[in-house]
Amino acid sequence: MFHRIGQFVVKRAWWVIIAWVVAAVAVIASAPALTTSDNESDFLPSHYESIVASNLQQQAFPSAFTPNAMLLFERTDGGQLTSDDKAAINKVVTGLTAEHIKYVQVITPVGGGSAGAEKAVSKDGKYALSQVGYTKDAPQDSSVTTKQLRDDAKSLANGSNLKVQLGGQAAQNLDQKDSSSSADALIFLGSFLLIVVILAIIFRSAIISILPLLLIMAVMMPTSNALIADATKLFDLKANSTMSAILIVVLLGVGTDYFLFLMFRYRERLRAGEERKEAMINAIGRVGEAIASAAGAVTVAFAVLILSSLGLFKAIGPALAIAVVTTAIASITLVPAVLSVIPERALFWPGKKWMHEKDGARFAALGRMTQRHPARVAAASGGVLILLTLAALGYKGTFDLASGSMPKTKESMVVQNTVMSAYSAGASDPSQVYLTSTNGTPLDPSAFPAYEQALSGVKGVADVAANPQVSNDKLTADFVVTLKDDPASNAAIDTMDGLRKAAHSAAPAGTKALVGGQTAVEADINAAMDHDYKVVFPIAAVLIMVILGLLLRSVVAPWYLMASVGLGFGATLGATSVVFQKFDHQSGLMFMLPIFIYLFVVAIGTDYNILMIARLREEAREGRDPRAAAYEAIKHGGPTVAAAGSILAASFATFMLAGNVLFSEIGFSIAFGIALAAFVMAMFFTPALTALLGKAAWWPGHQEPGAHGGPTLVGQGRSDAHTSGAEPAGRR
Repeated sequence: MFHRIGQFVVKRAWWVIIAWVVAAVAVIASAPALTTSDNESDFLPSHYESIVASNLQQQAFPSAFTPNAMLLFERTDGGQLTSDDKAAINKVVTGLTAEHIKYVQVITPVGGGSAGAEKAVSKDGKYALSQVGYTKDAPQDSSVTTKQLRDDAKSLANGSNLKVQLGGQAAQNLDQKDSSSSADALIFLGSFLLIVVILAIIFRSAIISILPLLLIMAVMMPTSNALIADATKLFDLKANSTMSAILIVVLLGVGTDYFLFLMFRYRERLRAGEERKEAMINAIGRVGEAIASAAGAVTVAFAVLILSSLGLFKAIGPALAIAVVTTAIASITLVPAVLSVIPERALFWPGKKWMHEKDGARFAALGRMTQRHPARVAAASGGVLILLTLAALGYKGTFDLASGSMPKTKESMVVQNTVMSAYSAGASDPSQVYLTSTNGTPLDPSAFPAYEQALSGVKGVADVAANPQVSNDKLTADFVVTLKDDPASNAAIDTMDGLRKAAHSAAPAGTKALVGGQTAVEADINAAMDHDYKVVFPIAAVLIMVILGLLLRSVVAPWYLMASVGLGFGATLGATSVVFQKFDHQSGLMFMLPIFIYLFVVAIGTDYNILMIARLREEAREGRDPRAAAYEAIKHGGPTVAAAGSILAASFATFMLAGNVLFSEIGFSIAFGIALAAFVMAMFFTPALTALLGKAAWWPGHQEPGAHGGPTLVGQGRSDAHTSGAEPAGRR
């Protein structure tokens, strides 16, 4: 099939190029804008308690507000706030209120005698908080409102002894958006330069160094983004600000990988003396199945995330699947069409020795080592994977996404850390317990003190506000609970378990309790992640094994291939846990990191296993014994795997340029995992195990030499192309 695709693409190259341009323009022009959200509650299904509580709050207290932002006031000299300072603070609050900033509903005063207003001042008297609530119709992206609020507050404070900073969820979203924009630019620039340099070193060619990047940026990336925006709107999926950075690296990395898969085979055929178009047809025929199978495994792994409980992964899985499918189709149609119209001397300019195959001594030596000592190689490479996997037992997750996804110097982060130290750590985002009638009978206020006492007795609760707010219909009461710990910390999530049990069990007869707030959301995310690990991973593993079985016509090889991929996942998580938890002294890794490792190390890392195992099968079907097949596969497939793995690992390593914990963890873990997949799993572990298993690895599909041996080369009969040892080394 891929041989026929190659013939069609090469013989009608200009028509293929024109068709791609027209299709890309049409898709891009008709696509909607992609909207994102960084509010974690947006990613949970509606049946989780925190979401049910949020809906109840909107129904029972429609005029109440959940603070979207907070203004933190302090003296410029760090001293205690005076009565004049408090008057100046309220002047700022009054001034902001009088501006009627769009979507701002209320800004609370400080001082003035009321209990709530007086509580806004910290115990040491150095800080004051004013809560800001947005209207119900405020858009998800309210960055314009938030920026105006921040700028105008600073302007109104000019000339006083006050310093004012804006924090809270809305401010974090704004800062996160700014941080993500700069991170995207750094990641793109870093990936671009690394890929150009690595391709230049490999091929010594000006055109090859930039051609895949030009095709990716001009066609694949905008087309993929447009299709993703269409799918996001059509299926009402949720996207967040990390998606754009991940898409950049996936498209650059995977697109360049598939380009290398094709380019190495194309150069081999040219070195074998074939004419340009003939060489491209044969290259597609040989490597097209590996590209399609690799893309199929990656796409399945990504697409399975549609089964995730979390909207974040429901969106990012299909989005990445769309990107990979687009890239794979372009890699076996658009890319070969473009390459086939460029004369080979121009393509490889200014290199002069591209027609002379290097002796491949380095990879030949590695192949010879595996050929002679497959058991030792398998034990050594497997031992490394197992040892690192054991380190994964120390993994801890953390849910402070805001702190992890932007530098601590951002204004909203400064406010959050100041509030946690000056007030109770949980004061930056209190939890709510909603007590609501289940039989339509108004609540009995005389039962409130005992209920407050039950909530106050929970370990980890710092304070329960007296005199809860009661809805107009008297059917629901809102108890504000301040926790002792940072609302996003694991300690607060542990407290949430006890708080929910106490709230549910102590609810008076005829009522039920619902616990909401940011900590409740994160506790529910934790539960949703546990569900995803039990559902998504096994289904993805089964589907990838099916693809491997179809590619290899074997029921044996997929098992040890998936075992090696599983060890790669564990080893990556273990190494990342050691680096960030032990050496960098982080309290834990971002809760979403295991899913990202799954996405890229398991899914994309399978590419290299597929490329190597496909070459092993090809060599076996040409009549070589298992150990000789391992030698040839490493000698000829090793350079491709090494180049592709280096580029993809380097691309993900650029995430560490973003300057925040989340991207540093993503960058390190995926770069390390890709390096493991390429240089340990694909280069040693898979060939060594295949050599040890011998013909049993291909059972029941392996036939006698030459049977089903792949595509017939243009200009040759099948017997010439696939007899044992008939093909010269330059043809590999």
